[in-house]
Amino acid sequence: MKKIIALLVTIATLAGILFYRSNIHERELVVLSTNDIHAVIDNFPEFVTAVNLCRDTVTTLLVDGGDRWTGNAFIDRVEGRLPIIELMNHAGYDAVVVGNHEFDKGPAVLQGAIDYAHFPTLCANMQSNNPALTTPQGSTTIKTRNGIKVFIAGVVTNYDNGHPDGSDDVFEGLEFSDPMEAAKSELENRGNANIAILLSHMGDDKDIKFASENSGYDMIVGGHTHMRVDTLVGKTSIGQTERLLSLLGVTRIRLKGNKVVSLDYENISFDGYAEDSATREIVDRIENDPVLGAVVGQLADSVTHTGFANMVTKVVAKATKADVGFYHYGGIRLRKHAAGDIKLATVYNLEPFESKIHTITMTPAQMRRMIITKFNDTKNSKESHRVDLFSTTPYTIIVDERGEATDVLFPKLRENRKYRVALSDYVGKKYEDIKGENHTKHDILVVDQLLKYLKESPVTPIDNQPHQKIVKR
Repeated sequence: MKKIIALLVTIATLAGILFYRSNIHERELVVLSTNDIHAVIDNFPEFVTAVNLCRDTVTTLLVDGGDRWTGNAFIDRVEGRLPIIELMNHAGYDAVVVGNHEFDKGPAVLQGAIDYAHFPTLCANMQSNNPALTTPQGSTTIKTRNGIKVFIAGVVTNYDNGHPDGSDDVFEGLEFSDPMEAAKSELENRGNANIAILLSHMGDDKDIKFASENSGYDMIVGGHTHMRVDTLVGKTSIGQTERLLSLLGVTRIRLKGNKVVSLDYENISFDGYAEDSATREIVDRIENDPVLGAVVGQLADSVTHTGFANMVTKVVAKATKADVGFYHYGGIRLRKHAAGDIKLATVYNLEPFESKIHTITMTPAQMRRMIITKFNDTKNSKESHRVDLFSTTPYTIIVDERGEATDVLFPKLRENRKYRVALSDYVGKKYEDIKGENHTKHDILVVDQLLKYLKESPVTPIDNQPHQKIVKR
């Protein structure tokens, strides 16, 4: 009899467990994400409509992967750069991470933006000893309206020079640790959160490496490398939305009880979404600046990224009476422009970094070394194995069967002659193997020389032809 009762109890218990499991409450969360907006706000009205439609349907969080400014004069030329934060407050962001460009105007401006924001700004791998900036919190935990606890941590990339990409002076008094180690350590604060999200401004290559070695985060919202990313490493979803608010990351997370049972990421465009009228009013107010909207020149033809690069190399050489001008790929921020009027804001957007010019006397052998070192760069793989240094003088990069640069041919330079070379200050400070004589830092803004060049010609001629190429031998 006792055996029968025990068997009945066991059956009843198993039946109860099965009934419980089949009736565990299912919950859903959608995480919307952006990265590398760079102050480009044209799509904000459609973006807000998309966000609001999602919120009306399902529990939603909105997060950002860093680099909110530097790219639009209507933001960058305003004191404190607060208009972009105003728009993000309006959109209802829940958490963001610090990107390297958040430091562009120094710690005090970043602190002002943090204080103005209605959402936490995270950075687990930064310690401030500068009184102008308080050390940001490394993570936060948000409890959603349907009871889901979400742990969110943030990290920014760090290089061999001890800080993120940017000029040394804007990082004075700030210390940065290894972002991967910081992200791993920050998980100690997860507690009993159902979902763990890493906001990473490290770049997709580092995100993939981190996820392959650490399984503590359910998803990584990436940034910094301006890539379209939708990948799964183990059980960790990694997403990135290119740049300039061109896409919206959408992660659908389904939970059964307290356990994540599915997680799906995709990038969507804003095609078909109507403008949110209130957001349009804010954008129009921000961009209604008669000074920045003034026409400063006429372009004879439409311009490509290469065309802008040819223009800038010519300008930096002319401004310093150099024989050769160089400018780096990342310093040319516009990809195209139509023929006709060009406005002041557009020129600032083309070169938003307030870069200055360096000159140095170099031989072709020294230029060759500079170009090869950058082409074969193993530290910044996203900037390597491409024409990264545009120039006023044509050259050909010779690569071997492995795709590594072995030589550079200069058809218009004489090997034994020394040439005065003009560079951007970013190249002069950051690029390796720049050897020569008389390295001089000039107090000449590139953007001022661009404006002068445009004003000197009633109609500015355009050269979109590439003068640098890669040949395999």
